[in-house]
Amino acid sequence: MRKIRMVIADDQRLFRKGLAALIEKEHDLEMVAEGDNGQELLDKLRELPEPPDVALLDMHMPVMNGVELNDILHNEYPEIKVIILSVYDQERFISKMIEAGACGYLIKNTEVDELLTAVRKVHETGFYFNQASLAAMKNAWQYRNQNIRNLSRIPIDLTDREREVLKLICKEYTNNEMADTLNISVRTVEGHRNNLLAKTGCKNTAGLVVFAIRYEVFNLMD
Repeated sequence: MRKIRMVIADDQRLFRKGLAALIEKEHDLEMVAEGDNGQELLDKLRELPEPPDVALLDMHMPVMNGVELNDILHNEYPEIKVIILSVYDQERFISKMIEAGACGYLIKNTEVDELLTAVRKVHETGFYFNQASLAAMKNAWQYRNQNIRNLSRIPIDLTDREREVLKLICKEYTNNEMADTLNISVRTVEGHRNNLLAKTGCKNTAGLVVFAIRYEVFNLMD
């Protein structure tokens, strides 16, 4: 089985090395590069023969922080799924990073088991939001009884089918599973997914899930 290839950028050397050592003990995970800051990791990424699957990024680092590196990775390496690691649990930080394309947001005192679960979930489904993150996002966004708008604040309408597809995305259904459930072709599912990304302005699956939570199309806390 192909291992999930990972990289990490964090200026706290003890934390970074300890996390890398824990990851290396997992049979399905592999740490392929580390950096003291975003620029150092970016330089190492450009030397790798192929991009990694998942990147763990500290939010605050010298030279280049995780916010800046996340933006660069989204543009240059869109296949890399980013999990932000931070000491901050404020709603504004979580919402900012998810809207910027991060697939997950974890506080640095998270248990190791949850971190490993997050890595595998992000690799498999494209997102991981724990209960704390979900609660923070709902508290941060007071959009009830408002018209649905895209990230540019332009009002949009979602068709009934697009809402169905969005709900199934939130439930972690694959394209094949959605096609079977809705009795449509996989290509049609892919078309609806692409339409949702285009309409909402979201960058990835994680963004679509956040969008659905924001406008209460789906509630992951139920």
